[in-house]
Amino acid sequence: MKRPTISAFIAPDSNATMPMPIVRSGQLVGINAGWRTKRPVVDHEQCVMCLQCYLLCPDGAIYKQNEQIAVDYDFCKGCGVCANECPKKAIEMKQEEN
Repeated sequence: MKRPTISAFIAPDSNATMPMPIVRSGQLVGINAGWRTKRPVVDHEQCVMCLQCYLLCPDGAIYKQNEQIAVDYDFCKGCGVCANECPKKAIEMKQEEN
């Protein structure tokens, strides 16, 4: 069995060379259980498509749709990592509605 190795991080040249999912949230096996209290809402006017939210989302719930960032709320757990890491503060965590 081959052991993991450490390799240097090579930053992508542009957003076009970043990996993008073929299907949204395809690696997850179950939808949100309903306990999320806040949800991320993207302000598309402020978003510069840096894709930090996509790269750092621990649930893989952020994807690109029609040249905009979208959130798959079936898989989003409401952790707020995307809003915290957005350099333009284009993502706001809003209270979940029942």
